[in-house]
Amino acid sequence: MTMAAATLPLSTAQDWQPEQARQQVTAAIEAAYTAMQQAQQAGEAQALDGILALEAAENRLQQAWGSLSNQNAVMNSPEWRDTYNSLLPELSRFYTEQGQNQALYQVYQRVAAFEAFATLSPARQEAIRLALRDFQLSGVALEGAAKARYAEISERLSALSSQFSDQLLDATQSWVKPLSSTELAGLPDSAVALLKQMGEAKGFDQPVATLDGPVYLAIMTYAEDRALRESVYRAYVTRASDQAIPSPAKAASDAQSAQTLPNNGPLMVEILQLRQEMANLLGFANYAELSLASKMAPNVAAVRQFLVDLAQRAQVPAQRDLALLEAEGKAVGIDQIQPWDTAFLAERIKQRDYNLSQESLRPYLPAPKVIEGLFAIAKKLFGVDIVPKQAAVWHPDVTYYEVEEAGEVLGGFYFDLYARQGKRGGAWMSGYRSRTQLTEGLQKPVAFMVGNFAPPVEGKPALLTHDELVTLFHEFGHGLHHLLTEVDVLPVAGVNGVAWDAVELPSQFMEFWTWEPEALALLSAHLEDQSVLPQEMIQALLAARHFQSGMQALRQVEFALFDLDIHAQNPAPDEAGIQATLDTLRAQYAVMQPPAYNRFQNSFSHIFAGGYAAGYYSYKWAEVLASDAFSRFETEGVFNAETGRAFRSAVLAKGGSKPAADTFRDFRGRDASIDALVRHSGWVGETQTATGARA
Repeated sequence: MTMAAATLPLSTAQDWQPEQARQQVTAAIEAAYTAMQQAQQAGEAQALDGILALEAAENRLQQAWGSLSNQNAVMNSPEWRDTYNSLLPELSRFYTEQGQNQALYQVYQRVAAFEAFATLSPARQEAIRLALRDFQLSGVALEGAAKARYAEISERLSALSSQFSDQLLDATQSWVKPLSSTELAGLPDSAVALLKQMGEAKGFDQPVATLDGPVYLAIMTYAEDRALRESVYRAYVTRASDQAIPSPAKAASDAQSAQTLPNNGPLMVEILQLRQEMANLLGFANYAELSLASKMAPNVAAVRQFLVDLAQRAQVPAQRDLALLEAEGKAVGIDQIQPWDTAFLAERIKQRDYNLSQESLRPYLPAPKVIEGLFAIAKKLFGVDIVPKQAAVWHPDVTYYEVEEAGEVLGGFYFDLYARQGKRGGAWMSGYRSRTQLTEGLQKPVAFMVGNFAPPVEGKPALLTHDELVTLFHEFGHGLHHLLTEVDVLPVAGVNGVAWDAVELPSQFMEFWTWEPEALALLSAHLEDQSVLPQEMIQALLAARHFQSGMQALRQVEFALFDLDIHAQNPAPDEAGIQATLDTLRAQYAVMQPPAYNRFQNSFSHIFAGGYAAGYYSYKWAEVLASDAFSRFETEGVFNAETGRAFRSAVLAKGGSKPAADTFRDFRGRDASIDALVRHSGWVGETQTATGARA
């Protein structure tokens, strides 16, 4: 996409076409190679200029690839998939060659050795330091066969990650189960309307169950038909695995068999083997060590101990959570509850004991009002205005906004919030364009913020659950981190250069406002009479806030330990070893064991197709930071503008220009403490660790 550097994108429809994307990425890679060659030949006096020219070329490449990557994720089709996968090896090859370019490495070393280095901006100094570290972690010291092998591994890992995502998407969206009227028992009207809409989209004249997030959650939460819940659960947790089951809607027509279904098992094994080999080439004992070399946490042992300690704190609350579910199960005739019962039973308990259900909240949370309230909260906390703007988009559901302060545009972002065919599951923020100073002027940042919320049905606006509200605030926190940066140096602007285990701080920090009564008043307006969320419903929501928090925490710890352990094994585990690792952790920490056919790992995109390999612990690690940061607002006022500006200045504005521990310390005045996380989890005074110490 071509645009003046100082302006934000007003895109055209052509910008979202596969062939246009192919041309832009190809041209950007060629230009980046040219800039790299020129930079590595720069003399001592021109070394910094060469680096800046290379950054400018990388900036263009990041935008071209960011656009293509986004389209492949949100508008996946054979054309977009082919464009993405055909160019991915070229992109991987460029970054591998750059990371292993010894001449270029020496250029960075010369800049770091300049007498004038100390006179450079702190952000530029940090960018140079991080670049030198990344050269080492990219194998710049390798030679001969080892260097060539590292390049082969990098390219192959990129392809495997993409294939993992493609197969998971195919497995998710190919499974369809037409439903009878009796199977719909218990489902609220809004859920039935969604299932009908999904059926129409897939060519059925009746409601259907699918594995799309909103549909799956609705069935797990409300369907009274236990057999239906089990069948949908089984299909969901066996996606892209050797245990996958054919789609009921296709079994009769095309005799689809388990042998034809995509299976991510062999991909996981190869990914782990290649990561282990890469780590060994670089002198690390295992991939977990390599992963943590660029993170905030000191070492693998410290991360594991952190997770084990957290699991011990959560064990007693989790046992209490399970006992409540078991008692409810017996009340409805279920002697032995199973994972496909938990959401259903939990919803019954919340409706009875707390007079609360996600469904009762929906009419008060229409998406337009929620978004309006979200922007009002950003204004109160950070002093920015967010206004809708006209721009070409890739789907009618997508909207574009710009962030302004005192009449100055700071950045822009796209919202793509609703589930649809051809869109990957989950929610994320990607920094399409970063803030940086170019010769043409200051480039403003632009972000994509993506969700998979239940879409509008029957001509009404989308109605969010509180869980979806939390997700929206989470991704918006990432977006603020990207957009409110004041750093003009590309490698450390916004989320760039931020330690991966601290990058979740702003996102989890923003979640706290979804629980604040004063914020909920801004976010809610009943679909029919515009009334705000009633006080009794707010109190019920707050009363149920910690419901099942023990089991939820143990689930996240289980995922994090699994991720860490499979990446710390040398040699890397095979499929049986992967399953055995997960089974061992579940036996140690889970209060409810899943069925033997559960293949959660085959859909664990965060670690096999995302950036969280040996880093999933980051969610809990950053939750400690976020909880502690929010505790200052609890003391000084949840809408205290001065405190909000302090967080913006210390954390959001700094990006990766300072170590994450330093930016947190700048805001909080001390190192982080776990006390706030324990309190926000509802465990203070009523839980014990496994060793008997009070939490």
